[in-house]
Parts: sequence; C-alpha cells; structure tokens
Amino acid sequence: MIDKRWVVKPTPADDRVNRLSNAINVSKPIARILCQRGIDSYDRAKEFFNPSLDQLIDPLLMKDMDKAVSRIDEAIKEEENILVYGDYDVDGTTSVALFFGFLNSFYEHCDFYIPDRYKEGYGISKQGIDWALQQGFSLIIALDCGIKSVDLIGYARDKGIDFIVCDHHLPGDVLPPAVAILDPKRKDCSYPFKELPGCGIGFKLAQAITQRIPTINVDPLGLLDLVAVSIASDIVPIYGENRVLTYFGVQRLENNPRPGLKALMRLAGILKRVTVTHIVFGLAPRINAAGRISHAKAAVNLLLAKSEEEADDFAEQLNSHNDQRKDFDQGITQEALGMIDNDPVLQAAKTTVLFKNDWHKGVIGIVASRCIEKYHRPTIILTESNKMATGSARSVPGFDVHSAIDACSDLLEQYGGHRYAAGLSLKLENINSFRERFEEVVAESIPRELLIPRLDIDTELALDYITPNFFKVIERMAPFGPENLRPVFASENCKVTGSVSLIKGEHLKFQVQQAGGTRRFGAIAFGQARHFDALADGKEFSMVYAVEENEYKGLKSIQLNVKDIRYKVD
Repeated sequence: MIDKRWVVKPTPADDRVNRLSNAINVSKPIARILCQRGIDSYDRAKEFFNPSLDQLIDPLLMKDMDKAVSRIDEAIKEEENILVYGDYDVDGTTSVALFFGFLNSFYEHCDFYIPDRYKEGYGISKQGIDWALQQGFSLIIALDCGIKSVDLIGYARDKGIDFIVCDHHLPGDVLPPAVAILDPKRKDCSYPFKELPGCGIGFKLAQAITQRIPTINVDPLGLLDLVAVSIASDIVPIYGENRVLTYFGVQRLENNPRPGLKALMRLAGILKRVTVTHIVFGLAPRINAAGRISHAKAAVNLLLAKSEEEADDFAEQLNSHNDQRKDFDQGITQEALGMIDNDPVLQAAKTTVLFKNDWHKGVIGIVASRCIEKYHRPTIILTESNKMATGSARSVPGFDVHSAIDACSDLLEQYGGHRYAAGLSLKLENINSFRERFEEVVAESIPRELLIPRLDIDTELALDYITPNFFKVIERMAPFGPENLRPVFASENCKVTGSVSLIKGEHLKFQVQQAGGTRRFGAIAFGQARHFDALADGKEFSMVYAVEENEYKGLKSIQLNVKDIRYKVD
C-alpha cells in the first residue's frame, strides 16, 4: 500500500473568510471552504445554495445554434429522414436517448444509430454513414462525437448527407464540414460555460428548438434526468450550468424518473435519495455494460422505454451484461496485477504497459484504472483486435497521458482522448518499442510527487465544530462532483473510544474523539484493516475524513468516512 500525500489547500485571507462567515451566518471552516471555491460574497453564496432554472444560459448564445435549428426546421418541413447518431458510452447513449426521444415525440421520420464498439470503434464511422445512405437519411445529428471527423463528414457531405455536430471534446485545427457545429470549446464560440457533456449539448439544442419553433410543444425540462446521469457519469465539472442541470436532474430522478432509469435504480438498490455517487457507481456501470459486452443500442432502448414492464426487461438485460463485465474485469485485473507483481522491471517502472491478446476489449479501460489503484502511475492496457493492438490509457492526477502518447505517435496507427484518458491502436510488432518509448517519455517528464497518491484536504478541523447545523450546510453544497467535491477535513490528536470492529476482514468501524474535545462520532474506514491493531491499542492518530450521514434501522446519525490515518510520532 502506497502512503498518500496529504495536501491541505491554501487558506484564503482571514478578512474574506470573516466577511463571508458574517454575511451568510456560517462557521469559519464552512466559509473557508466556500471561499476556496470562489464563493466569497453574499450574492455568490445565495446563487450557489439556491440553484434556479433561471440560471440556465440562453442556448442561442452557442455558436451555430441558429444554423442547427434552421436546418432541423427545414428537415421537418420537407419530411426528411433524420438520424440521431451517438457514442456507446453513458454520455453517448443518454445523448441519443435524450435527443431522439425529444425529436420522435413530435416527428416520425427519424431513427437513431450507435456504432458497434468492436466492429466500428469510437465516433463517426464510414459504416454508419453508408448505412444512413442506404436507409435514405439526409441529415445526421451527431452527439458526443464528430468534432474531429473531418474526412468522414466530408465523405457524407459528398454523398448528400448533412451533419449537425453536437460535441464537447476539444476541436482539432480543422473543423469538420458540417452545416452546424455546436461545441462550446470552439475557439470562436462565446457560450460562457464550456464544460457541458455531450448530452448537455443535446439538451441545449432541444431547448433552442422549442424556443425558436413555437409549434413544438415539448418541455425540455422533462429530459433533465438523462442530463444528470450524463454529467455524473462523464466526470465533467459540477459547477456553473452543470451544477444547476444536475441539481434539477437529480430531483427528477428522485421524484419522477423515466421508466428505464427507475428500473435501473431498483436493481442498483437506489431507493429514495439519489446522489452523484449513486449515479456513478450504480447506474453508469450498468448503462456502460451494454456497449462493453454486447451493443449499446440496448441501453438506448432501456432509456426510451415507455412502460415499467418494458423497462424491467431491458434493465435485467443490462444488469446481466454488468455481471458479465464484472467477471471479465476481475479476472483480467488479477492477471494484469500478477504480471506486475512478478516482474521486477515492471515494478520499478514509472509506467505500466501490459498486453495480452485475449483480454476483453470492453473492460481494458476499467482494468487500467484498477491497476492505478495499486500502482499509482500512467497505465495502458492493450489487447488484440482485428490483428492490431488496441488499448486504453488512464493517468494519475496532474499528468497529461495524451501528450505522452502523442510523443510516441510515430509508433501508433491511431490515438485520441484527453489528459487523463485516451485510446490508441498500433501494430502488434510495435508493442515493445512503444512500451520502451512511453516509459522513457513519462520517466523524463513526470514529477516524482505525481507517482504518490494525493489526498486533498479542504481544511483542518476540530471535531467539536461538527454539529447538526454544520452537517446541514455541507449537505446543501451538493450535488458533489469534480470542482465541487464533498469537503474533506483533517483532525489531529484523535483516539478511539471503545472497541474497534473489523468488518468483512477489510473495513474498520469505531467511535472517535479528539483530545480535549467533547463530541464523539462513529467512524467507518473502508479498506483500512491494516490499522486494526494500532487503533485497538489506543494509539493516538491524525485522520482525513468526510462528514456523511449514516442510517441504521431508521435512525440517522453523523458519521465520519475516514480516508486515511497517520500516527503520532513520539
């Protein structure tokens, strides 16, 4: 187990903290955290703690939105066949379900298309365009993909098919020849919020259509459950417009979810309250499993289901795929970790690059992430597909793995992605050369501290600050996610009061109190059984933790979720 780096975030100036604390009547630690997140005035705090649909941005501010709406309006008037095209991950499938469901509610000449992960790969495919051509589609609306498909969209244009691209990935130097390109990351797009997922772009297009075409009487707000699932699953920042969309989308999931999501929530054991964590660990893996094990069309069919009976059938199918995915994931992870554990060269390396020709392509990205949990370093897992080595790369916080892969581009056939996740393919005979080059590039550029897991701490805290009102304010900071994570605290001079329980041989449960303090709290420490003896012996310690709620037999209490423990050095 690698020791973690505890990094306390910089403390804002006392005068800013004091002003905010007095202005909104919260404790200094809460005011400190808010100031760290840029919420340092009464007005900003009011907006943050009271999300409103009025905070949503006018979709027509997005570059090319007017062109997209006009082209769709023209297609509807001329009764053209419209194809909604999307990727096979959660953002892609929710995007397709959202926009196809919206369009099909008032227009019948439309269909949707998801590429096959194994036969076509990511994004726009020639096979998909050719299928659209055969079926008589003259307009394709691409969601969560297309921004770099310059040649393929040119091919479609030459065949008489127009494209509208709705993407959130970073554009290349050349934009595709589409009739409209909706992507806030375009350099020439003045839309003020840049971090929408693909499904969010689809939602903004639906909003603009209902604003500009008054005869379409559909409320886009009914689509927010899908938008919330995509935001949470695609790990995009949850601030600004994303926070508003997630806030109201989660409310919809709690009160009136579509049948497909309701069925998945039941299978995932999400019964009442819904959080971003529930979506990430309960819904996303099941939706993703369709494209990993079979075909992602099944996920779209689930999300479009009209009745609970139909939804239950599709949900069971996805749940079964997810169980298969878990089996593949666990087996391949064990093999991968075994390769590292038994090879001194791999153990000493700054990177992990592993290849086995029969690993399941649908789970290698997950396996890469699992390897990083044990060996905290940039990781690429490769398998064989169509006589090529195909891989998924994952990185550690702070290191741009896409840039490192780019430095090896002469050894690759294809690659793409972003700072922390990427895909690539190369000839089988180039695997060893690539492994050596990638190791060389990373070893020369990665700071040593990035190879040690980092635990970010918002502020140090005396346990006596944790009151029911303190917890209530923390909960109102939700929904939590990137750029607005659940606050993490550090406390020193702590001791266990009473006994320590070992749960399932790997988790700890105990009561904790701070020296000189009056409050005592229940604590849970997942995966930290190694601390059992020291805690049971009464050793004094410091801990990093989040403040959460525990419910047991109908009784609710504040619980500390302990992330790490250190002992006082005598």
